[in-house]
Amino acid sequence: MIALIAAFAKNQVIGNKGYIPWKIKGEQKRFKELTTGNIVIMGRRSYEEIGKPLSNRTTIVVSNTKNFDGENCLTARSLAEAIKLAGNKDIYISGGAKLYEEALLLVEKMYITEIDCDIEGDTYFPPFEKEQFVKEINEKCEGEIPYTYVTYTRI
Repeated sequence: MIALIAAFAKNQVIGNKGYIPWKIKGEQKRFKELTTGNIVIMGRRSYEEIGKPLSNRTTIVVSNTKNFDGENCLTARSLAEAIKLAGNKDIYISGGAKLYEEALLLVEKMYITEIDCDIEGDTYFPPFEKEQFVKEINEKCEGEIPYTYVTYTRI
């Protein structure tokens, strides 16, 4: 399975100046639950924001300029190469915007955290054809900044 996993605000913002522009307690719980034991593919800047391979999963970094090979971490020069490196494991593409845009045509599922407010930012989740997916609301989470876990499954 090839899936995409992301969080974005109402205005589609996913980043600001190279960072996730929110800190919402519990919001990343689903990310960890879904990706543990699997393959996470991310772009160089997303990886550099985290600063290390994710525990209990294999991280594949897509980069043409740097090499991040190490324990549970591989580097690929393209998304296609990263998918090939992943073999038969479930793949979760986790950003950034350029990788999301490229992956939209390939993914079977999208696990999205929809944050219920507009947030200032300079990086956006790419537009996609919503009619190509069935949208399922999984869980609504209240709080200072409410959010909803949603799964989009390709028709």
